[in-house]
Amino acid sequence: MSPTLSRRDLLRLAGAAAAVPVLSACAGAPPTQSAAPGTFTVYWNAGHDYQAYRKVIAEFEQAHKVKVNLQKYQWPDLRTRLLADFASGIGPDVVEEPGGWVQEFAISGNARSLQDHVDRDGAAMGFPADWRPATVERNSYQGKVYGVQLHLTCNTLLYNKAMLDDAGLEPPSTWDEFLAAAVKLTKDGVHGVALNQDYGYIWPWLLQAGVTPYDAKTGQIMTPFADAVAAMQFQADLTHKHKVAPVPVSSTDYSGPQKLFSAKRAAMILTGPWDLDPIRKTSPDIDLGVAPPLRKARQATNAAGVSLFVPAKAARPDLSWDFIRRVTTLQAEQAATAEVGMLMPRTSWAALPEVQSDAATKVFADALAYAEDPGRQVRLTGQLGKWEEQLKIMYQEVLIRNTPAEAALKKFTQAAEGFLK
Repeated sequence: MSPTLSRRDLLRLAGAAAAVPVLSACAGAPPTQSAAPGTFTVYWNAGHDYQAYRKVIAEFEQAHKVKVNLQKYQWPDLRTRLLADFASGIGPDVVEEPGGWVQEFAISGNARSLQDHVDRDGAAMGFPADWRPATVERNSYQGKVYGVQLHLTCNTLLYNKAMLDDAGLEPPSTWDEFLAAAVKLTKDGVHGVALNQDYGYIWPWLLQAGVTPYDAKTGQIMTPFADAVAAMQFQADLTHKHKVAPVPVSSTDYSGPQKLFSAKRAAMILTGPWDLDPIRKTSPDIDLGVAPPLRKARQATNAAGVSLFVPAKAARPDLSWDFIRRVTTLQAEQAATAEVGMLMPRTSWAALPEVQSDAATKVFADALAYAEDPGRQVRLTGQLGKWEEQLKIMYQEVLIRNTPAEAALKKFTQAAEGFLK
């Protein structure tokens, strides 16, 4: 089990482990199994149950004469389940993770190295040559591959074209233009923008402000500090000062802004490609616009997206690898993009007609050029869980409770200094 779990992780783990059958740790106990014979267990995000992947699963089942047990979770629940598995010695065959867990669990010994499979099959499947280099780096540790990127996403601006046209506005490109547009669009029960309660949405703002989250060489956190404070206060002021955004609701559901946008109660949201399909399905009458990432000190957004890894105690690593290999083909990427507009990590993906012919997807794909990985240096400390727990506290203090950004950030940096140094 990871020695760097946050306090909340440990509390969740204690509760979850109590509900899981635990194999005896005494001498002579049978070896642990990740699934019953004939069953192949996959932990998956509930929002990524695409028909494109169901087709891959059906082909995998036919090829190996197994039944795939696709267990779907929201990210916090998936982590709780996974930590309980690590403690009990049982677990799934493949895990989809939200970005960042692969290196964390490689460091703690809970993820299996895939280097032997990459050495054997990588060239034939185009790995790592056809994957963007940053996605390979973020899933490697000490020169070995531990995970394979499934989606590569970023965050940018979605807007209701009709609302902006009626207000005589062009899509904003800077923070000042964004604020001015949000103020003008807020009227008649409509907010100019809806912000997400998920702390992961903090990163585009901080990166655009020129903030470095963590410098491993110097040990400095959130620098320049004044710019980090300004970025956090700007977000809080949208809600609490300018009244152009509703107060985010604390929950594990990140779809709140999308639902407000689909209901025409918010004119703009800052989100990723995962919201394209829900908007198109629930509100086909909305003329949806997608704009490039905003700019403050510079134009930037965060590189995000999910990866797949194999737990260290998975009983059938060859089968696990074949599942990963199948679900990350260019054909599977193409099908998922055509179905829901998801962004992908292969460099050849960007040239697909499904990307180039869809105006919204193309803007997102072009935005990847401005995408940066804000958690890279933190992950390699093995303290990602603690970092994210404190980040969530700070984000909600500022965005939801309207705590002054400077005070909340000072508290965050002090806590982070305690476990990063």
